[in-house]
Amino acid sequence: MWTFEHKAQETGYRRVVGVDEAGRGPLAGPVVSAAVLLPDDFPDQGITDSKKLTPKKRDILYTVIMENALAVSVGSASHHEIDEFNILRASLLSMKRAVLGIDPLPDHLLIDGTFTIDSSISQQAIIKGDALSISIAAASIVAKVTRDRLMVDIHRLYPGYGFDRHKGYPTKAHKQALAELGPTPVHRFSFKGVGSV
Repeated sequence: MWTFEHKAQETGYRRVVGVDEAGRGPLAGPVVSAAVLLPDDFPDQGITDSKKLTPKKRDILYTVIMENALAVSVGSASHHEIDEFNILRASLLSMKRAVLGIDPLPDHLLIDGTFTIDSSISQQAIIKGDALSISIAAASIVAKVTRDRLMVDIHRLYPGYGFDRHKGYPTKAHKQALAELGPTPVHRFSFKGVGSV
């Protein structure tokens, strides 16, 4: 899990930061990204792609990351920005915002996926990076836990939709709630199944 980090360090980079997002697929809420800088002696404790972890394990590892990382930053793009720009551009924008929150700025980025962000910082996109790079995996956990907690808060505003359970993803229960209640102000109206309700 350290291969990409070590290769970057061998090239001369010192502040190698992993970047990932959570929430591209939901019908509601923001897309949230995280940027994480880990120390070389970071206790990985089974850190991997957040999607492979239980919510309880994610919460435990989130605490480990927050207590041991050299720097952590979170960025997001709102449901309004998703509707305005499209989900891909909004995701990359949220990643850029997360990176800009790292102070001092990184000198190399490891980014999950096939796209890089709009930045002059050296960067590498890694397909399935959250399963290959510890820094990206850590970022995936921070982004996922942050977004899930945000959706629980949104659930308190709109309790009829089950956001605390499905976190905005298009489950059967969520679609049924949309059909019965109509969309909330935090829904993504550009997404199929929302604007047509």
